[in-house]
Amino acid sequence: MRSDNSQIVSVKWLHDNLDNEKLVILDATIRKVSDSISFSSEGWIPKTRYFDLKGKFSDTGAEFPTTVPSAEQFQREARVLGINQDSIIVVYDTKGIYSSARVWWLFKTFGYDNVAVLDGGLPEWKKLNYKTVTSLDIPNWSTGNFVANYHPKYMRFFNHISEISNNKDCLILDARSQDRFKSKVAEPREGLRSGTIPNSENLPYTDLLNGNCLKSKEELESIFNTFEIEDKSLTFSCGSGITACILALAATILNYKNISVYDGSWTEYGTLTT
Repeated sequence: MRSDNSQIVSVKWLHDNLDNEKLVILDATIRKVSDSISFSSEGWIPKTRYFDLKGKFSDTGAEFPTTVPSAEQFQREARVLGINQDSIIVVYDTKGIYSSARVWWLFKTFGYDNVAVLDGGLPEWKKLNYKTVTSLDIPNWSTGNFVANYHPKYMRFFNHISEISNNKDCLILDARSQDRFKSKVAEPREGLRSGTIPNSENLPYTDLLNGNCLKSKEELESIFNTFEIEDKSLTFSCGSGITACILALAATILNYKNISVYDGSWTEYGTLTT
């Protein structure tokens, strides 16, 4: 895997390691409402299994979207995907790096570290003219033995945010666009007010990307150094807890230790406050 704490791998690395029996490739693309039951895509990397982030790997009974599931649910669904305790997991999506980072963070949250994001995702894979297939991998694998061990330090919830936002030893970085952060444009979620969490600062996730791929470690370091982080704990927020994980990915590559993601993010905070 790549040297940046092995949090990301290149498409070349994945291409060269496709035959590894322990490799599990997950497509984390968020299915559109208009997608058919069979779920069509623009092609898949060979051996791909679909990771249903919004359905099987979220608490669909929760008030807000993409809420982190229970350890029991995550473990059950990961085993259905044939994931084992010794699996080498690579996650990608069709946007480059978007929802794949959320899946990477979920595995971290549930105690599993042998997981990486595919740098550039499917667009980068296709850019190098690597083979794609027109159907997902047929589920002929055995049920896995994956064990979920929830680490609460990786997730923050509404009851934590007031304390964090008023603590000088903490910093909340918001991954939304500058226009959304400054309330210059409406939130895409119908009925959700514009605004920001008090004392939070803005780091649009797009600032961390160079095309489809994550910027170099040196470039990321330069961006994070524009904030007065020092020894502060970092909490990442966004619209609904997805792109915040891209910030968490970059921070992990930069070896920040005390980091977390606000699961409900602005959708929750903006709804529960006035």
